[in-house]
Amino acid sequence: MNPTLRLGRVAGVPVGAHWSALLIVALIAVILGTAVLPVSAPGLAPQLYWVAAAVTSPVFFASLLAHELAHALVARRAGVSVKSITLWLLGGVTEFDGEVGSPRAELRISLAGPATSALVAGVALAVAAAARGVPVVWSALVWLATVNGVLAVFNMLPGAPLDGGRVLHAVLWWRCGDRERADRVAARAGQSLGMALIAAGVVQTLVWSPMGGLWTALVGWFLSGSARSEGLARSAQSGLEGLSVREVMTSGVDQAPAWLEVGAFAETVALRSAQSVFPVVDFSGAPVGTVSLAALCAVPAERRGEVRVSQIMRPLPAGRVLQAQDPAVGVLSGGGGEVAAVVCEGGRVVGMVTAADVARIMLQASLRATAGAQRHDA
Repeated sequence: MNPTLRLGRVAGVPVGAHWSALLIVALIAVILGTAVLPVSAPGLAPQLYWVAAAVTSPVFFASLLAHELAHALVARRAGVSVKSITLWLLGGVTEFDGEVGSPRAELRISLAGPATSALVAGVALAVAAAARGVPVVWSALVWLATVNGVLAVFNMLPGAPLDGGRVLHAVLWWRCGDRERADRVAARAGQSLGMALIAAGVVQTLVWSPMGGLWTALVGWFLSGSARSEGLARSAQSGLEGLSVREVMTSGVDQAPAWLEVGAFAETVALRSAQSVFPVVDFSGAPVGTVSLAALCAVPAERRGEVRVSQIMRPLPAGRVLQAQDPAVGVLSGGGGEVAAVVCEGGRVVGMVTAADVARIMLQASLRATAGAQRHDA
């Protein structure tokens, strides 16, 4: 089951929402309707609070989308392809296809989101001033302005993966001309910021606001983990430069013929193999999917003589098929799942890169890159 609901396209960019984002929209509506608006605009009918909350919460959701869309549009103008925008529990993520070419472009892209949030806050305040005679509308707009203002300021904190961390990265890249060094500094800053927020959350929980403190600590935990992952990925990309997929793949893998019955494949290959997942090939030897031991086991024993491998395999997206001579960095963008890439040469499968391989590759590449950085610094 895909946890992300596709909402369509905005300005040509695919937009989706993780289920957690929809949960937050509902939660915000409840908080506005039961706590925020009744306190700031007392004495009105409960229905008015709920109507205002039901309108304000989706508008806030739209302001998050505007923040991410600003990143996407500025990136596209800078020549960077945009894969998608996904809204989730803690905001949104704009996924790019490729690297930003210059620190100036990265700076513009990074500033676009917080600037848009600040603009939304300003517009909301201006409209609130005009609607002062309608207390519930005024309160909703002031809340919207406040939240977007806080979002703009928070995003400018100097640590990856926040926009402020991207700004820090762009400035360091421009000043020292060393992108890898800027990567390391921005990642460390993000980890430090995350740990500071966790500590602040613990104090907040113990002293005055348990719920607020837990939320602060959760944000800090997310930032610290994301910064570490981003730093590792950057180091891995650097460490894989100059290597081909052939040099990092697992070769000589057992394959699953798509036309074979599950029982026959289990007896002849799966039970004798050290693999937990197999590339599925058609009559020509071209990869068409993958099948795992778990999927094989899920087929009832009495049906394994009639169910074919092709019926239980997972289709293989085009992005998961790499050529042996392709740059090795391509395995890092394979996405989730047990198989990051099936490797081909001459139209036939010659190897495979699993999730475990990716973890190993990232650690080895990071070790290689950081060892090189130490020699450079020395």
